[in-house]
Amino acid sequence: MTGKPSTRTNADATPGAHSTSDAPGAARTADVLVVGSGPTGMLLAGDLAERGLSVTVVERRRETISNMTRAFAVHARTLETLDARGLADELVRTGSRLTELRLFDGLRLDLSRLRSRFPFLLVTPQYEVEHVLKRRALSAGVDFRYGSELTGLSQSVDTVTAEVRDTDGTHTALTARYAVGTDGVHSAVRKALGLPFPGASVIRSIVLADVRLTEEPPDLLTADGAGGAFAFIAPFGDGWYRVMGWNRRHQAADSDPVELDELREITRLALGSDYGMRDARWISRFHSDERQVPAYRTGRVFLAGDAAHVHSPAGGQGMNTGLQDAANLSWKLAAVLKGEVSDPEALLDSYQAERHPVGTMVLRSSGALIRLAMARTLRQRAVRASAARLLSMVRPVADKAIGLISGIGIAYPAPRGSHRLTGKRAPDLGLVEGRLQELLRDGRFVLVTPADVPTPSSPSPLVHAHWASDRTTVLLVRPDGYVAWAGDRSDPAALRAALDR
Repeated sequence: MTGKPSTRTNADATPGAHSTSDAPGAARTADVLVVGSGPTGMLLAGDLAERGLSVTVVERRRETISNMTRAFAVHARTLETLDARGLADELVRTGSRLTELRLFDGLRLDLSRLRSRFPFLLVTPQYEVEHVLKRRALSAGVDFRYGSELTGLSQSVDTVTAEVRDTDGTHTALTARYAVGTDGVHSAVRKALGLPFPGASVIRSIVLADVRLTEEPPDLLTADGAGGAFAFIAPFGDGWYRVMGWNRRHQAADSDPVELDELREITRLALGSDYGMRDARWISRFHSDERQVPAYRTGRVFLAGDAAHVHSPAGGQGMNTGLQDAANLSWKLAAVLKGEVSDPEALLDSYQAERHPVGTMVLRSSGALIRLAMARTLRQRAVRASAARLLSMVRPVADKAIGLISGIGIAYPAPRGSHRLTGKRAPDLGLVEGRLQELLRDGRFVLVTPADVPTPSSPSPLVHAHWASDRTTVLLVRPDGYVAWAGDRSDPAALRAALDR
């Protein structure tokens, strides 16, 4: 981003004041303005457009989708989220399935134990995820504005105005009812809001390249650390490999030159071989931070994905966490904009209450993994070995770790006294009307009851489905696949109250 963004936010607006949308050249753009066209932004935009809302996506880059990506892992919970949009099977065909995560000290985590339709890690480049999400967003009517850079952001009582500069130098003011910043670690939206991004660099001087290999690595994802070095290799599937390496003994600035020989040396130290590495089509050096913004919401503006949180690449959770942010926020924005909610502010505030703790958890877990992988002292290596033994020998501990990394085990806080299922992810239940993920594809709540329970009235669109068994539990499943309420069939008053909420 060039130029200093305007930082006038909702605190500067007063009831009845005119926003900059009243100025010459301003245009009422959309119900929601999304800044950033990565996976998080495109999933969010597609969700909103499929609910009949107008969405404009502003993207600073001229090109639409880049292969300069660090993400290769699509976890089970993300695949379930994509399945609820009819996209998972198509994406699975683009990659390879990994049923076992191999980490340090011989530690292996068995992903086939996941209770999911997708008991594996899908290894596929981020651009494949972007392709399926962009096609869906365009089909739903999302308006993409490429080559448009955010230079300012302001809010009035009922609108958000974004000032953008196009590649030809034209300045335009775009207004919407809400805006979401999904524009990455250097988020112009976050800076325009004046929000801090506290944290620090967790690992410096990481070398990244796309290369050819003469020898095929032994594993689909190859990662290990030894001799003060760490390396990671993942296939694109077309003969190219993404290689990432770090050497404790060579800590250079991001701007320092880097050659393929340096990455070859790192890979030999960490993995025992460079697998005949050659023909780099590009190579660069970067650093990895651990940061999280304190507030995911400021008035009518929200932050999601890397604009809200960044962390080490360990565990491959970055893109996945951003996509889950989008899935959580999109149905809430849609419900508010379509007037389906009795308390819209409380619903929108729940985005912060639910997703900020998840972001914190991912920072801690990925940070722990990268620190264990980089263990240097005898004491640190002893701790790493103990952790590996614990995860290998105690199945409940391993299952919990797999659940958190894959997203399957993540749950949201439930009110005191709630049913034990409230706030938890709903598995892909087999119902009389079909699979739960298929029933979620309209972006509506799904009420699951025994066959003899009549369909209740609801302020929000509702799909009423029935158990294919004699189970008597009643579930109200949110559009993002989490249980909003659970109870017994004999308590219709409690169900009524849940629907009203």
